[in-house]
Amino acid sequence: MPFRVLADVVAVTHVAFIAYVVAGGFLAWRWPRTIGPHALAVAWGFGTILIGFDCPLTYAENWARRRAGVGELPAAGFIDHYLTGVIYPDSALGSVRALAALAVLVSWLGYARRYQRRLSSRVV
Repeated sequence: MPFRVLADVVAVTHVAFIAYVVAGGFLAWRWPRTIGPHALAVAWGFGTILIGFDCPLTYAENWARRRAGVGELPAAGFIDHYLTGVIYPDSALGSVRALAALAVLVSWLGYARRYQRRLSSRVV
């Protein structure tokens, strides 16, 4: 039972990480020092999709699931198991990825604009 709970905690952490990748740049508008950790999270998140990095959270969940006697995630991974076909249809995967990338881009552009305004107000 404790390993099943651990697997669930890792799955929730994974969802939180994905949400942070998508929306964390907006947090940097309020807390500018979070832009560095967000950039690292984005690099890792997009790296798992574009390059195929192994995700340590998927590994941890599979480890806990094995110990709990539950089957591992499918080879396609966390997103395909929990999100694609569940939260959005399989056919929308490309659109969802594009929207996630757009959210990151918009958040970073907004951050840059706010940062420049802060710098200009200090110079005056």
